[in-house]
Amino acid sequence: MAAARPHSPGAAPAPAPKSLKNLADLKQVQRQLAETREREAAEAAARAVAERKRAAEKDLFARAVGATEPLRQKTRTVPLAPEPPAPIPVQHQLDEQRVLRESLSDEFDVTTLLDVDDAMSFRRPGIGTDVTARLRKGDWTIQAQVDLHGLRSDEAREALGGFIRNAHKQGLRCVRVVHGKGLGSPGKQPVLKTKTQRWLIQKNEVLAFVQAKPAEGGAGALVVLLAPVKR
Repeated sequence: MAAARPHSPGAAPAPAPKSLKNLADLKQVQRQLAETREREAAEAAARAVAERKRAAEKDLFARAVGATEPLRQKTRTVPLAPEPPAPIPVQHQLDEQRVLRESLSDEFDVTTLLDVDDAMSFRRPGIGTDVTARLRKGDWTIQAQVDLHGLRSDEAREALGGFIRNAHKQGLRCVRVVHGKGLGSPGKQPVLKTKTQRWLIQKNEVLAFVQAKPAEGGAGALVVLLAPVKR
């Protein structure tokens, strides 16, 4: 056996034996394995506790409710109602015209409702003669007018009904209705004048009317007082 050489003071220290380094690594690996096993064991224990808790809750629900079976029902589709068609403005206009024709009769007798005077004026029950007198004097300013002269009877009736309705909606109080003097009618009879009086009397919006002053149409026009709009 060779004898060990003495260590000289200036020489570098000898390296550690490889066997000691490998042993330290082995111990470190063993510690890591032990920690991993402990962590896995803790996780497994936690899963086992949670599973036992779910099983206990399920068993408790089953005991409380009793035996159950899943419903056997096919999925049904409920048909939705189709959307209603959009309103047709033309039909709405036709309906309004039909209402006007039905509400304004040509056969309405006005002789008992007109005041017997030169102008054959009208005032609704409850309206005094002072109102028609003021209407003749022009105490109310004429705010709008409709000219029926030259229209056929049906056209004039619809035009007058729409005019009175719209004027009342706008809050107008005094309007003029031009019906003409009937000079171009057969026999030169004022047919449209008489019908206009009948139609106006049938309109609830009309409180009174009088023949217009000569400067405002005279015998060919009427000045009409409308009821105030109810608020």
